[in-house]
Amino acid sequence: MSDTPVTQKPKIPAGDIAQSVLNAIQNAVIMVDEDGYIAFANWEAESFFGASAAYLARHTIYAYIPFGSPMLTLIDQVRERRAPVNEYRVDLSSPRLGADKLVDIYVAPVLTDPGAVVVVFQERSMADKIDRQLTHRAAARSVTGLASMLAHEIKNPLSGIRGAAQLLESSVNDEDRGLTRLIQEETDRIVSLVDRMEVFSDERPVDRAPINIHSVLDHVKAIAKAGFARNIRIVEQYDPSLPAVHANRDQLIQVFLNLVKNASEAVSDRPDGEIMLTTAYRPGIRISVAGTRDKISLPLEFCVVDNGPGVPDDLVPHLFDPFVTTKTNGSGLGLALVAKIIGGHGGIVECDRQNNRTIFRVLMPVSPVGHVEDAL
Repeated sequence: MSDTPVTQKPKIPAGDIAQSVLNAIQNAVIMVDEDGYIAFANWEAESFFGASAAYLARHTIYAYIPFGSPMLTLIDQVRERRAPVNEYRVDLSSPRLGADKLVDIYVAPVLTDPGAVVVVFQERSMADKIDRQLTHRAAARSVTGLASMLAHEIKNPLSGIRGAAQLLESSVNDEDRGLTRLIQEETDRIVSLVDRMEVFSDERPVDRAPINIHSVLDHVKAIAKAGFARNIRIVEQYDPSLPAVHANRDQLIQVFLNLVKNASEAVSDRPDGEIMLTTAYRPGIRISVAGTRDKISLPLEFCVVDNGPGVPDDLVPHLFDPFVTTKTNGSGLGLALVAKIIGGHGGIVECDRQNNRTIFRVLMPVSPVGHVEDAL
């Protein structure tokens, strides 16, 4: 046998391992002792409460959670029953934690410390983003099948109807000629709608490259200022150090041109109408990849912001569904196409209303290392 000593990896104290694991979790986790003090808070909890773990340890949970909150009742139930409890969509909004603080909560007893409980917070806004995006993708798939069917089963008969109306136009009196023209115009309108829907059925692979998002937004701004947004103020708030996004340039232009056009229509009748284009790096958002166990990070945030009247609250959850629109003559396919394109790039698109401004927010992954394609 060899006398060579076996080198053993130095042991890490169990407490340090546990703290490292908890700090790696992207949900806020705290431990509340039997007296209500916050005995432990991971890094995400420090961000959630806006205070360091050392500061939190000097205060009870009652200093942060609104009086009468269901969360306090949950903690009492867990202490009494010694069993974990889940509660969904708990509103923790307060001057201290901020507005729109909607969370899912998991509370469990600490078996080695009587009276102590662990509380895990999942901010509902994040869960809603993922849920809505999955719904948007499913809706886009439904439109894909519908578009294929329409192209084959409707366009051919429509061409026959239009041709027959053209023949009739030359043999009818002036009074009926208006009806034949109406038939032609309406068939043209339906064909145009089907053509727009056919975009959803295009499942061919898209060429992607590392793209400088600012060159895309500058290009979109130039198109807008030369046409539909000629008299509207457009301002930028860009992060100049932003890494490239792995995307198809033409499709990104299509997405942001659609969003900017919607914003311009929202502010067109306001003398102080303004559109703001922003870019930022926001680490921490990760979503699962369908069919695998992988997760991708979505740290790139691109926003189109306007000070228009906003989207009705009842339409916000369905805004990216096909045929949903706030416009009198809109088809409701523009934002559905935006959701399809961004979803195809592995990203998320959402709509928020903050400080009397409507925000369309696109979250996308960073491109792998490569040459940035920024040609205009």
